[in-house]
Amino acid sequence: MSRDELPGWRSIAIGSVIPEPATARKYRTGDWRVFRPVIDLDKCIGCLLCWIYCPDASIQQSDRKVKVDYDYCKGCGICAEECPVKAIAMVEEA
Repeated sequence: MSRDELPGWRSIAIGSVIPEPATARKYRTGDWRVFRPVIDLDKCIGCLLCWIYCPDASIQQSDRKVKVDYDYCKGCGICAEECPVKAIAMVEEA
């Protein structure tokens, strides 16, 4: 295939959904983490913003309750930053 035959970025559909981690499933990237998110379920209002914003799909949800898949969470803290009721605290790994 020549360079002219390769699809360009304009042929990529706008927006996409990544329903689960792709290659990260092969590697337990949670080992990279320095801080871990800890969810206070008493404060959680089930808005699922953490689930939406998690770049690694490490937030799992069921019946509007969430939990963290620590095998793949890299501890970026986006979930804690986006939580409107501050139900997620970033705690240093032991």
